[in-house]
Amino acid sequence: MAFKSIAIGSDHAGFDLKAKLAEELRTSGYEVLDLGTKDATTSVDYPDFGKAVAEAVTSGKADGGVVVCGTGIGISIAANRVPGVRAAVCHDVTSARLCREHNDANVLALGQRLVGEVVALDCLKTFLDTEFAGDRHARRVQKLG
Repeated sequence: MAFKSIAIGSDHAGFDLKAKLAEELRTSGYEVLDLGTKDATTSVDYPDFGKAVAEAVTSGKADGGVVVCGTGIGISIAANRVPGVRAAVCHDVTSARLCREHNDANVLALGQRLVGEVVALDCLKTFLDTEFAGDRHARRVQKLG
């Protein structure tokens, strides 16, 4: 799948990293659907933003998604509750590559408190540039429902 449009969202704990990632996406020519939050100072609930990004992906409003919270864990759980979403928390380029290659992940989850900006940008690029390998992995992904 070639990603052309990306839905992106975060809670307050992931706002600064989300802003950097959205800027990088726009600079790289992607259409960005920013679903919030709008600042780092107002406390908000990560499930709302994980769900919003997931629904944008499954409805076809975006080809893929990026979600960010403090750890990436909570917001990925929220995104994965939407049928058809395969959100993967990544901490390095290897996990970003393999989540696409083996799991056909359609949402990248990152933790602002755990991953530095440079690593996060590398993860994003790898996630977007990696194709699903299919073959034996397709059978396994299909079992995810």
